[in-house]
Formats: sequence, structure tokens, C-alpha cells
Amino acid sequence: MEELQGWEQVWEEMQGYVGQSFGRRDSREMASDYIRGLLSPAERKNGWQLAESIGQRTPYKVQQFLYRGRWSAEAMRDNLQAYVKAHLGSADGVLVVDETGFLKKGRQSAGVQRQYSGTAGRIENAQIGVFLGYASAKGYTLIDRQLYLPEGWTNDRDRCAAEGIPESVSFQSKPKIGLALIQRALANGMPVRWVTGDSIYGDYRTLRLWLESASIGYVMAVSRKEYMWQGLYQQRVSTLLADLPTEGWTRLSAGAGSKGPRDYDWLLLRVNDPPPPGWHRALLVRRSLTDPTALSAYACGMPQETPLATLVQIAGTRWTIEAAFESAKGEVGLDHYEVRSWQGWYRHITLACFAHAFLTVLRASFLPTDAPLKKSPMLPIPTPSLTQFKASRGL
Repeated sequence: MEELQGWEQVWEEMQGYVGQSFGRRDSREMASDYIRGLLSPAERKNGWQLAESIGQRTPYKVQQFLYRGRWSAEAMRDNLQAYVKAHLGSADGVLVVDETGFLKKGRQSAGVQRQYSGTAGRIENAQIGVFLGYASAKGYTLIDRQLYLPEGWTNDRDRCAAEGIPESVSFQSKPKIGLALIQRALANGMPVRWVTGDSIYGDYRTLRLWLESASIGYVMAVSRKEYMWQGLYQQRVSTLLADLPTEGWTRLSAGAGSKGPRDYDWLLLRVNDPPPPGWHRALLVRRSLTDPTALSAYACGMPQETPLATLVQIAGTRWTIEAAFESAKGEVGLDHYEVRSWQGWYRHITLACFAHAFLTVLRASFLPTDAPLKKSPMLPIPTPSLTQFKASRGL
């Protein structure tokens, strides 16, 4: 692709951030190879195919790197955020919190159990990861992750120990995990003006109050069971939605979707203001153009004089993390791992997030923001002997 001449410089710079996690040259090279394998055209990014894509005769070196290598996925996560900050960071940056499911067989993989997975749209045997995305005008990608551990796991320390889950890890609800990820990104200096997320996180009032205390604006989806203060009374969101005015609606687009502009009618209802001076709270209501009974609500906390169009834009930014999940799973093997252990999950997921961030930076560097870049056009794949090796072992 002629428009991507010069990608080597982008690749080498990214490797500089990755390499900061390693003291040994061979470990740095293995991390580089692993990401190169994630970016390869291999259909599945598991141990065998990753090894084949980077020219290894066996998957043992890849497995050693994930299972027993001496490196920190947490330090790698911090390097990832520094990389994203350097290339995608913006004063108007938006953090997006959401979860995704990883369907699994068996019961040994850390955190796996039968639980609702939005990925499948039903209860399945799955692991659930809570993720934090970062979005700006330059692009969007994933910058943090935490594996959700159901109480059935945290209450069984022997089971946790078998999969390498530290004794210090206790049960945390998904909303609490989401808040922790947000706090960590801000502590790492990510430039952020807004936070958005699904109703499971928007209903967590502690999260909204903390954002107000930190002077970070938010547009968080909330369920109909959540309460809002109006005057001296608390009102359920369902009650507010049942008695909406007929006047005052504004038609705006929440951004471009796969089928064109996502146009809706919007209404802003004032609720009691928070303690920080100069800040307002509101309930933002979205109404479908084709079905006026289809309503969605967003709790908003924002500086005075924030335009309605800005709140609508932030509400629409929530889709970026869903798009990031789709591309990360489809293009860099976010969900292709075969590891069962706690450490193996964090290591693979973090490196996959780095690979996705690299593609995002590559697009921002060379292509228009709306141009597709599904795979890296680089990194020639050597002709391996793994296929012959597997045949010789009867695999």
C-alpha cells in the first residue's frame, strides 16, 4: 500500500514502548515477535499459529513467554497508556468503560463460569473482561483491562491458587472495576475531559460522584430503575420517562453508524446540581425517530454552558469501545488465546491491546480517520517448518 510508506518508523517507535518492560534482549525480541504474530494474517492467533507466523518450529517458545517469562503485564499496560497518550492523546479525550465476554469450554480458565455474556447475548460458559477504551479525534483503542472474578471463584481460594490468582485478589463488582480502571488512567496522566459507559456503570452512583469530585464530565447510560433528585424528591428514571414534555426536543446525530448518521431526538431534563461550583447535572433523553416509545436515558454531569450537541456527541462516543472489541477480536486475536491462568490472560490481552493501538496509530499517521485499516500491511511472514513438525508428531 503506497499510502503506508514509512510504516517502519511507526513500528520501531511502538517497539520502544514495548521494550521498556524487559531487561533482556531475547525477551524484548519475543514480545516484538508476539505482536508481529498478532498482526499477521494467521486465521487464529493461538500458540501453534502464532509460532508458525513468526517462523518458530514449535510453539514452546511462545508458551514459555506467556507462562513463565519474567515480565509484568501491569508495567506493559502502563507503557501502552503512555504510547496511546503520545499519539492519540487530546485535551478532549473520552474514556469509555464496558465489558466483553470470552466464550470458553470447561471450568479451569480463571474466572470462567456460566454467566451472561453480551457477546453471545445469553448466559454462556464464559470469562468476562472489563475494559477501558480511549477515544479522541485521532482514533480509539483499548488501554486497560481487568478480568472479572465471580464470587464463586474468590470464595474458593484453592481454585484460585490453581490458576495463579493472587491471594490478595478479592471480589469486585464490574462497576467497581470500571471505576478503578478510570482512576488508574487518570493517575497515569491520560488527558481526559469526559467519561461514558453502559448503564451497569452509569447506575453506579459512586462512580458518578467520584468523577464530579475530579471535575471530569460524564454522560453515562442509566437504567430505568436508577433515581435522580429533582427538588426535594428522588424520582425513578422510569417515572421521569413516563411524563416527558412534548416541546423542547432537538434532532441531532450521535455520530456516523454502519448505516449512516445515527439521528435521534434529544431532550435535556435538569436535576439537582452537584456540590462543585459551576457544575450541572441533567438527564439526557434519547428518542427513536421511528418508534417514539423507544427511549434511552443518560445521567450527565458537566460544566455550566455545555451545549446539548456536546453531550450527544459524548453519548455517541460509547460505540467506539464496541467497535474496538470487534476489530481487536477480528484482527489481532484478542479472544484467540488458549491460556487458562490468570497471568497468561493478562499477558495475552495486554499485548493484543498493544497490537490494536499500533494499528490505530498507523491509521492516524497515514490514512484519513474514516479509512479502514484492517491489517498491518507489513511484517513479512517467514516460511516456517511448523506444519512439518506437527505432522511428524501426529498433531
